[in-house]
Amino acid sequence: MTSQHLADAVCPSPRRSDRAQRSDWWRDAVIYQVYPRSFADSDGDGTGDLPGVRSRLPYLKALGVDAVWLSPFYASPQADGGYDVADYRAVDPAFGTLADADDLVREAHALGLRVIVDVVPNHCSDQHEWFRRALREGPGSATRQRFHFRPGKGADGQLPPNDWESIFGGPAWTRVTEPDGSPGEWYLHLFAPQQPDFNWEHPAVREEFRSILRFWLDLGVDGFRVDVAHGLVKAPGLPDIGHTEQVKLLGNQVLPFFDQDGVHEIYRDWRRILDGYPGERIAVAEAWTPTVRRSALYLRPDELHQAFNFTYLTAGWDAEELRRVIEDSLAAMGAVGAPATWVLSNHDVVRHTTRLAMGDPARGLCRARAATLLMLALPGSAYLYQGEELGLPEVTELPDEVRQDPAFFRGSGQDGTRDGCRVPIPWSGSAPPYGFGPLPGGPSWLPQPESWAKLSVEAQTGDPGSTLEFYRSALAVRARHPALGAGDGVSWLDAPGGVLAFRRDSDQGGLVCTVNLTGRPVSMPVPGQLLLASADVRAAGGRVALPDDTAAWWGV
Repeated sequence: MTSQHLADAVCPSPRRSDRAQRSDWWRDAVIYQVYPRSFADSDGDGTGDLPGVRSRLPYLKALGVDAVWLSPFYASPQADGGYDVADYRAVDPAFGTLADADDLVREAHALGLRVIVDVVPNHCSDQHEWFRRALREGPGSATRQRFHFRPGKGADGQLPPNDWESIFGGPAWTRVTEPDGSPGEWYLHLFAPQQPDFNWEHPAVREEFRSILRFWLDLGVDGFRVDVAHGLVKAPGLPDIGHTEQVKLLGNQVLPFFDQDGVHEIYRDWRRILDGYPGERIAVAEAWTPTVRRSALYLRPDELHQAFNFTYLTAGWDAEELRRVIEDSLAAMGAVGAPATWVLSNHDVVRHTTRLAMGDPARGLCRARAATLLMLALPGSAYLYQGEELGLPEVTELPDEVRQDPAFFRGSGQDGTRDGCRVPIPWSGSAPPYGFGPLPGGPSWLPQPESWAKLSVEAQTGDPGSTLEFYRSALAVRARHPALGAGDGVSWLDAPGGVLAFRRDSDQGGLVCTVNLTGRPVSMPVPGQLLLASADVRAAGGRVALPDDTAAWWGV
């Protein structure tokens, strides 16, 4: 039987309609990530922009999310998709104006949506005025001290200062030509050469970012997603790592440039700023740490509010592994009084519709839908990435000449395929750009597959079997059911091997979530009244046949 339309009958009254006014709104929020360049293009130039995002806010409200997280829209040469910021207080002309940002925030608030923006404190653009001055002023200048400039090794300084490598591949150091034309010092960039790292030991850097935070808080944003939150502080002396293995963002190695204890002083300072504004403004850490317990340290009561759960994002489609990650996450976050977060996709990883079953699109979509119900049933906050509600797959066949991921051009480091999850999303119509821009047949900065016509918002709206309507139903049930949302634990239930089953309870009713990861259908006792399932589920005689790669919610 199809269960998507049971939500209103089982959960008839809104439970969290006042969430926009609640001081703890972030503990169970569903936050939708918008990559502005790929969301909606208002002027037909092929690039998404802030007016385009603003025009689609009613869609996000109707989808059922609570907040919108905007990836960078600051003035930038776009060497790394906007994460190379030239001016933190200006909107890049490709995305609009500061007035457009102000209008977007105001309209979102009028709709009851919060707005979170990226802040990029680990590095800036090589076109940032500070860095340009540092190059002009030469060795020993005060401005160079705001970055990590060092003399090279070797007789003529021709070797990098240490053995650190860029996350994007190759050395993490680039040598500059001094104002007199001579080969000079080297500067540190953990990412692309166009992204020099700030020196957070310098007081001017700390004061500058206090000012940046206040600028956007004064404009009305509800918080920040902190890019590379674990990278700001480097170990004293910038010591060698001692190996040549390419460093990845997520691993169990202890590194002299990631997750140094000194970052916590910075975030305690930031928390005081956030707490000085009304409405409970928040900060969310992108903190790639060796363990989830290390991530939890960023969320102590006087530091940040949330951290992305990358351990969950990278977990395989395996019942034992997922249960272990869920238990570890809830325990670690509970120890510091923070909510857990759950995420399946973002702008840096292969979309989970593809990742969960590489080479098998149909199975991948089934698993993605089931993974979504599992995620939304867990206590805490959930993050959605634009287009996942449409079931969009990763675009794996982009021509080399259209790619823009800097890792793609460096030959090592990350796989360089982040463009595949950043292809503009389809809204309507039967041919590209599928309503992404106002012009039929108009441009889009990355080409969209012909097959996406059937995945557009227009094509899926009103179809009870579509992924979009499935997401709408799931978010509606989550918002209304008293046992879903905030919390700090689950009660695991007995279930066949390879099946996850847990219960969540409240004073007004409980919910059971079951997920079949066995590779075959499983017969089990009916846990309760079926609320929603990711695929057709049939029950008879007190038992249910739960298909493979299927999740279901049951009212108890």
